Amino acid sequence: MTLTQLEIFAVVAARQSFTLAAAQLNISQSGVSHAIRALEQELGVALFERRQARIELSDIGTRLLQRAQAMLGLAETMRQEALDARGMKQGTLRIGSFGPTASVRLLPAILAAYRRAYPGIEVHVDEGPDHLVRQWLLERRIDVGFVVLPEEPFDTYPLLEDQMLALIPNDHCLTQQPAVRLEQLCRDPFVLTEAGSAEIVSRLFVAAKLQPRIRYRTSQLLSTLAMVARGEGLSIVAESSLPLGAARDLALRPLDPPVKRTVGLAVVDERIISPATRAFIELARTLPRNAAD
Repeated sequence: MTLTQLEIFAVVAARQSFTLAAAQLNISQSGVSHAIRALEQELGVALFERRQARIELSDIGTRLLQRAQAMLGLAETMRQEALDARGMKQGTLRIGSFGPTASVRLLPAILAAYRRAYPGIEVHVDEGPDHLVRQWLLERRIDVGFVVLPEEPFDTYPLLEDQMLALIPNDHCLTQQPAVRLEQLCRDPFVLTEAGSAEIVSRLFVAAKLQPRIRYRTSQLLSTLAMVARGEGLSIVAESSLPLGAARDLALRPLDPPVKRTVGLAVVDERIISPATRAFIELARTLPRNAAD
């Protein structure tokens, strides 16, 4: 088998289409089909199950995809280490980011400094919910990702600590209190933001054996803020995810007891990361936090 076959295998698995994979790889569809067929013949297994309108990985294909992605990641690391020996003038860095905390508060300043230091490195950024960033790391789709810590089974590097805040309409009785207990947030309808800190919020209620009255589930933080400001419910979000000026339209109160949150970077295995990835992590850890806020 060849690295080219493994790359085609990984792209077909991601796109679930020979046609889309061919377009992404800029080769013919017959070339994609031939590469997959040759790989299946060599391995003696069917990597995909053909459906009418799409294709899906077989059980063995799913397991072998992880091996293929690991091999492709190691090949890219070797290539970049060779480039590093020539001054890291070329290379590629793939970053996974989530929500306002990473994409607005942290990433822009880090990325600006990185591009100044390594202008020849081609940087790609994929943004999605934090659980999707974790999946991308495992699939080797990205080299490094922003995550909420602690996070197993990755090697991680903390960057920022903030706290969880209760979001309350300005005219709500809870605004009279300096801090809010979880049980007090269960008396009104609750707005749960599916992205960002959704898992932290859910774990908080489970650990306290409480059940919030979830009436709204939003995919965007701005929707959550608007609903709470209109008095349609209460919510909990991370402090650093809030846009500037958010406190003008609603009240913010710390939780009682306080709940901290740490955001950092994660890689699958720090022993085999590429020089471009290592440089990004080192820069992110040394950049003053006030430059990233």
